[in-house]
This record gives sequence, structure tokens and C-alpha cells, in this order.
Amino acid sequence: MAGAAAEQRRLATVVESWLGRPVLIVGDAMLDEWRFADSDRLCREAPAPVLTLRRRISAAGGAANTAVNVAALGGRAVLVAPVGADVAGDELHDCLDRAGVWDRTVNQPGRPTPVKRRMLAGNQILLREDSGDPEDALDHDGVVRLLTALSCATEELRAAAGGEAPTLVVCDYGLGALPAPVRAWLVENRQRYATVALDAHDLADWRGLAPTVVTPSFAEATRLLARAGGTTRPTGGTELHLEHPDGDVADGPSEMTVGAAPGAVRADDVPSGPVGEPTPGEGRVALTGDGLSVTGTGVTVNTQAGEGVDRAVLAESRLAELRAHTGADVVAVTLDTEGAVVGGADGEPRRSHSTPVPASHAVGAGDAYLAAMTLALAADAPLPTAAQLAQLAATITVSDTGTCVCRRDDLLAALGQPTDTTSHPAMVGGDELDAIVAEYREAGRSVVFTNGCFDVLHRGHVRYLEQARALGDLLIVAVNSDGSVRRLKGPDRPVNPVEDRGALLAALACVDHVVVFEEDSPAALIEAVRPDVYVKGGDYPPELVPEAPLVRRLGGQVRTLGYVPDRSTSAIIERIRSHSQDPSGHPAEPSAYADERQPEPSPRTHTQAS
Repeated sequence: MAGAAAEQRRLATVVESWLGRPVLIVGDAMLDEWRFADSDRLCREAPAPVLTLRRRISAAGGAANTAVNVAALGGRAVLVAPVGADVAGDELHDCLDRAGVWDRTVNQPGRPTPVKRRMLAGNQILLREDSGDPEDALDHDGVVRLLTALSCATEELRAAAGGEAPTLVVCDYGLGALPAPVRAWLVENRQRYATVALDAHDLADWRGLAPTVVTPSFAEATRLLARAGGTTRPTGGTELHLEHPDGDVADGPSEMTVGAAPGAVRADDVPSGPVGEPTPGEGRVALTGDGLSVTGTGVTVNTQAGEGVDRAVLAESRLAELRAHTGADVVAVTLDTEGAVVGGADGEPRRSHSTPVPASHAVGAGDAYLAAMTLALAADAPLPTAAQLAQLAATITVSDTGTCVCRRDDLLAALGQPTDTTSHPAMVGGDELDAIVAEYREAGRSVVFTNGCFDVLHRGHVRYLEQARALGDLLIVAVNSDGSVRRLKGPDRPVNPVEDRGALLAALACVDHVVVFEEDSPAALIEAVRPDVYVKGGDYPPELVPEAPLVRRLGGQVRTLGYVPDRSTSAIIERIRSHSQDPSGHPAEPSAYADERQPEPSPRTHTQAS
């Protein structure tokens, strides 16, 4: 038992070590939509259920979900991807904001955001509707803007990390976000990234990238070997080999179903579905009943090893070839409900296992696996440790229906490590703050700090604070005292006393601690807290934040978060004033605010926490 506890602590140390690690994610971002319905009868027009929609959930999907998982696990995630200027794109931006992902996506007018809509009844997926055509290629301007965003995001991450080279994750799911010029740029600029992870439906498109790790599914690995193999090789004894057509095979499946019969696909067939997605005729790979072969998309993997040979054995036997064909240091062949097989330079295969779950529970589990594997390798964890953490991250996300996200606290809890190490009250005094922060630091938790008047708490404040909390493990909110607010805002403010303002903030789930300060500037508190992340609301760059030089000198980073349009304390007070007037336009009764109207601040100085 002591040995197991020590092993869990060792794994938890790796999880702590990757906090704040800079990661740039690029690729096919999409929106996952889940519609939950009830059905208790069939319609009269056809033998189909009548569905009553009860609940709808939107989540980031594809590369966007990988970014969300990186952020949830404690990394500093930046997403670069083309996103449509449409409703789905707006929802995807909201998902990224809530998760604390640095959204550097590039709007592509006229090119829709890919969406996967699933309709469920009783947690059973009845149908999936996909929208977003991969044939809608990025135009020249779109490619140029995407390359600019890539270069800028790389330097932004490097600067935020004090010059440290960031990690790169490439998510290529065949939906058109990574055309040839973008792939060429990434290959040419490989040296700008310390660790590179690649998850691609077609690994052959990425020759020359030299990734640190690739994470193909069994079907993707099979297709790569078939394309790279040339003519059929003879076997001797129990040696495994591939049989394949002479020409290039059609694009194959992105999903694996064991036991489903594969369709007949010739080398010259043209797939009827989107590139990289399953089609009815060729989108399945099957394991034969005798355990001797796996077929699909014109590829057959045979073995003479005898009864009981499974996909893991087949994958293990080809790890060296997969490393050679991809140029990767590490290959992790994922086997969905059967876990994964991982191989590195030492040639020693490592097998991890998973618990079978309904398919509706496992959507996005591969994104959690990729995020944890990447963060662990970027933190210089040994390969066996990285493989363990990646499998654990994927496994603990599949407990319910929906798009999988693994959170750092959940991962630490699965390792038996406490995640709530303090019992301090939400409202604290300045003299208590040093001890509280020291306790959190000792537990390896990152601290986010923000300040403001928070006079009339509104939706904009709540969204701002939720985004701030997602940037670390602990959110401390410093609130201006009543005297400080009067000096900053005028004699008619605050509307609410500091006791009320602090109590409302402390009641928010996203706020860990609230402290009141008397000064006009929070500089003294920043000196005491030494935050990992200092957050201000507004649409101006971090360089214009007055506290930025101090925060950076103390080793922290500065973030500015956009505010909700038309949601500000000044706007709310102005509406209250207007409603206090009678229809003739005269005040209904004397108002302390009647002659105290302040001009609205310019958009470049307006802050969420006003």
C-alpha cells in the first residue's frame, strides 16, 4: 500500500509540474452540440420516435476541445484555428472563454464553423448531423491570416513564459483547417517549439514535422503502414505483415468498430463522405473471429501468431515502423475502449487499459488523452509516466454523456491527492492573505488576482470572474473600500457599501477569497500575493495595464479579458436614472444623481470591474 501511495504522489508531482506550461493548439476546431430528448411514442407518419427536446448543451470539439483539456489540466492553452462568422462560431468562442483558453481563432466569413449535432433519447444517440463542408477550402487571405495568427500566438506564448519555447499540438481531422501552406509553415518552423504533438487522420500529410509524439487510432496507424509499405512482404514464422493494393487507398475511417463487416473498397474508389470521416461502405475496420486478421479500407493485417491475437498485439509489433514513418520519438496507438499501446526510442512497448463505456460517454476522450500526454512529455516526464497519466485522464472523463474534459483537480483526486487544502473563509483580511497564499503555494496551486469596485454586480462581472478563475487554481478578488470608490468614481459612488459588495462576490462559486483594500491602487496587495496571473477587464492590451510592470517584475503574467457589451455599472445606473423620470421627462423626485452624470469612459479604458 505504501508503494502505491508513493507512486500516486510521484504522478501527482508531474501534474503539478506542468502548471502554466505554454501550449499552442492549431487545427480543426468544431462545435459539439448535444440535444437530450424524451420519447414515449412513435409518430404516425413512420416507425420513428416522437422526440420532445428537454435540454441542449454546446461544447468545444476537435482541436478546440484539446485546447479546453489543456487549460483544464493546468496548461496555458492558446487556440489558433479558422472559425466561421456564424452562430456556431459565436458559441464556440463562448466555450473557449469559459474554459480560459486564449482565443486566437481567425474568423472566416462565408466558411461555416463545423458542427456535430447529436440527438439523444435516454442517453442513446439516435442520430448525428454534421455540418461544415471540408471542401470549403480557406482562400488565400484566410491562409495568410491564419499564418499570421500562428506566428503571433507563438511569440505571445514565448513572451508570457519568459522566453521559454512553447509546446505545439497539431489536430488535423481532415476538415480543411490545415491546408498545404499551413502544414509547410509548421514543418519549416518546427524549431520554434520545444515539444510537438500530432493527432492526424492522415499522418502521411505530415512528413518532415518530426513530432515528439503522434497519437493515431488503430485505423489511422494501419492506413499509414499500408501507404508506406510498397508491395506485400513475405512472412517467416509468426512475423506480422500488411497486404494492400498497389495504388493509394481511399481515405479511411476515423472511428473503430470491432466486429462490423468492412465494405469492399477498391483503390480507385472515391469516398462519398468528408475526408477523414467514416462512410457507410468503407468506414469500419473489423477483427475476424479467429483473431488472425484486421481488415478495412483495402488494408489487411495478417498474423500467424495463432488464436487470441488482438489489436494491441498487432500494434505493438509495428511500433518501430510507425516511429520510422512518422519521424516521431513516441507513438501512442489508441485502441478506444481497449486502452492504448505506446512505444518510444527504447523499443519497449507499454500497454494501458481502459474500462468499456457507452459510445456517448467517450466523445472527446482522445482529446483528454492527447492533452495529458503532451503536457507530461513537455514537463520532461518519463514515457511510462506520461502514458499512465494520459490513460488516466481519458478514463476518468467517460463517466457521463457529453464531450469529455479532464480537469486537473479530477486527475489529482484520482491519484488520491487532496485538492481542497484549506478551510479559510471567503472573506479575509489583508493580514490573513499572506498565510493563505503561502498555503496554496506549498500545495503547488496557481494564484489568479483581480481587483475592482464591483459596485453593482451584474452579468458582465460574473462572466469576467468565471473567465479569470479558469486561468488558475485560486481566484482572489480585491475590492475597493467605500472611500477608495468615492475618490475614484465621484461622491455619488458606491451605490452599495463594501460589506454588501464583498458578500455578493464571496457567494460566487468562481471566487475563492475576497479582500478589501483602502488604497486607490492594489499595488501593496500585488506585492503581498505575487500572483501567477493578474487579470483586468477591458479591450486594451496588457501593456496598458498600470500594474503590469509590477506584476511582471514579480514573475507573473497580465491578462485582459473582454467585457460583455452593454453590461457595465455605469450603464445600469444610467438606466435607473432614466426610469426615475416621469413621462414628461422631469425627475419624479429629487435624486442625488441628477447633477452628477459622469461621461462614459472611452472603449479603450472601460473595464469590466467598474
